[in-house]
Amino acid sequence: MKDIAIYGGGGFSKEIACLINCINEKEPVWNFIGFFNRDKKIGEENEYGKVLGDIPELNAWESELNIVIAIGNPESVFKVASEIKNDNIVFPNLFSPDTVFLDKNNISFGKGNIICVGCSFSCNVKIGDFNIFNGRINIGHDVSIGNFNALMPSVKISGNVSIGNRNFFGVSSVVLQKMKIGNQVRLGASSVLMTKVKDGNSYVGNPATIFKF
Repeated sequence: MKDIAIYGGGGFSKEIACLINCINEKEPVWNFIGFFNRDKKIGEENEYGKVLGDIPELNAWESELNIVIAIGNPESVFKVASEIKNDNIVFPNLFSPDTVFLDKNNISFGKGNIICVGCSFSCNVKIGDFNIFNGRINIGHDVSIGNFNALMPSVKISGNVSIGNRNFFGVSSVVLQKMKIGNQVRLGASSVLMTKVKDGNSYVGNPATIFKF
């Protein structure tokens, strides 16, 4: 079994500890050793494990260690990933055992992706690095997704959609077919995106329109 730890200290990190347990129930793959977190003290514990340190401890780790960055904010995931410089650290893809692939031979994933319970992927799908698929998410055919995107529960991405980097998709949001999304866009919960969007903006509603705070 391979050593694995989680970077994160919130509820999502506990969910990922449960996901690791579910994977091991089907096939023993991972030896979960604990959490890394900048907001808690070394040795502090929850029901799933104890805190082992923060970025300095990770960068000093002397043996191979798999790390899952379990944070729901794309910018925070990007920051943590950029701070880890240790060649001993590996970023695996985690797949819930019930993940559905319509064509396993026609889909690709980079590294550090988290695929939670009940997700499905159609054919001709390309996924980059450090994306979070946080449960009951459907990805249509001919979809490309870049890096550091966070898709909250029950998001639906239609066919022929292109998504860039560091975007956030709220719970139950929908992206209609052939849409192109660039970088750092936030789509509100239950919103339906059917028109062109501009980088760095938030969109809410059905149909989704730009929202200024």
